[in-house]
Amino acid sequence: MNLQPGWLLLLFVCAGVRLVPVDRNAANQEAKAEVPEENGDTGLYYDRYLREVIEVLETDPHFREKLQTANSEDIKNGRLSKELDLVGHHVRTRLDELKRQEVSRLRMLLKAKLDSTNTQSLQMDHASLLKQFEHLDPHNQNTFEAKDLELLITTATKDLENYDAERHEEFKRYEMLKEHERREYLKGLDQEKREREEKRLQELKDRHRQHPKVNAPGSVAQLREVWEETDGLDPQEFNPKTFFKLHDTNEDGVLDEQELEALFTKELEKVYDAKNEEDDMMEMEEERLRMREHVMKNVDANKDRLVTLEEFLKSTEKKEFSNPKEWETLETRPVYTEEELQRFEVELLDREEELKRKAENLRQQQELLKERGKALEAQRKEYQQAVLEMSHRQKEQQAADGQPPAGPNGELQFQPEAQKVEDEAERPAEGQNILPAEPPQNLPSHT
Repeated sequence: MNLQPGWLLLLFVCAGVRLVPVDRNAANQEAKAEVPEENGDTGLYYDRYLREVIEVLETDPHFREKLQTANSEDIKNGRLSKELDLVGHHVRTRLDELKRQEVSRLRMLLKAKLDSTNTQSLQMDHASLLKQFEHLDPHNQNTFEAKDLELLITTATKDLENYDAERHEEFKRYEMLKEHERREYLKGLDQEKREREEKRLQELKDRHRQHPKVNAPGSVAQLREVWEETDGLDPQEFNPKTFFKLHDTNEDGVLDEQELEALFTKELEKVYDAKNEEDDMMEMEEERLRMREHVMKNVDANKDRLVTLEEFLKSTEKKEFSNPKEWETLETRPVYTEEELQRFEVELLDREEELKRKAENLRQQQELLKERGKALEAQRKEYQQAVLEMSHRQKEQQAADGQPPAGPNGELQFQPEAQKVEDEAERPAEGQNILPAEPPQNLPSHT
């Protein structure tokens, strides 16, 4: 059975899940899932949630079979989401748990964002704030329903379509920042050093441009080079069908974006070497992205970001396959204009001023805290001094009144030595009879 790749299959490929066709003639109709492979991150902020949902759904035989027979229209219009009602109870339970975990994670992200902006979050409305996340239903935060699957599919599809554009924009900003820092660095040098540094930088740029010719990606010359140098086969025996199967590394019947980008490594090595000072590896990844987009544009007929064998074979019949236009590498194509660089520098300046204001506010708050700390320390010392003075006055007053000195809590204290002398004065001498003497006998009488 041939898989019909659609938009959801794209998500499965991005999540690193390999689907195996269901054997309807076998007695056991259980789908045989292979071990997921390690693929790169999709770049989506909910990448882990997407992967885990897909992995759970892929364990259900019914949903797995429906996925394999679905076309792109069934997926895009939400029909496949309705199949969620027929999956097993344990699958639904696990999906519910995944959604609750994702909602909890999003709440933590929101709290961290609010805390970082000094916004009061004690009374924040989580339901309202969660509406900004489009990949799940914020009104139902406890169970995973068909609407959640539909939102996850549509949002991931849209985000993946915009992901390449965002990568291009990030690279443009990276290049403008590099140029801005170069200019600022040169400004800080005297004329002699600046001229010497400008000469050195120009030499690096010229050295980078001196590389072998790069074949147009997806052309017969480029594929034959991979066939010969990577696959170790005779370039004269190049066979497109065999080439496709060799590079469909996970054997799912399509070439996904990662498998396509792997084909451009030999071309990129002609231009970039991590050991060379003049070669920027960020530029290499931008070049790889441009190559993949070029091939997808010419080969991916149904625009599902996957290349089937049929699409691949048809592309080899086009004129561009044997006689392509010369490929222009990044150093020959300006990434930004001078006007864009000026706007970027204004933005950097505004951001720098904002950071300075925040730093000044933090400094003032720190000074205020120090002053409050000093005031509290002074109050503590004054209190201690007042207690000592009060205790001293009490002792003086008691001494003037002839009273025993007061203890630490104001109680009277007796002097042990004085009490001992008084006791000894009253105690009879050793051997002395303390009983009263008897009256004398036979005393003469006085008449």
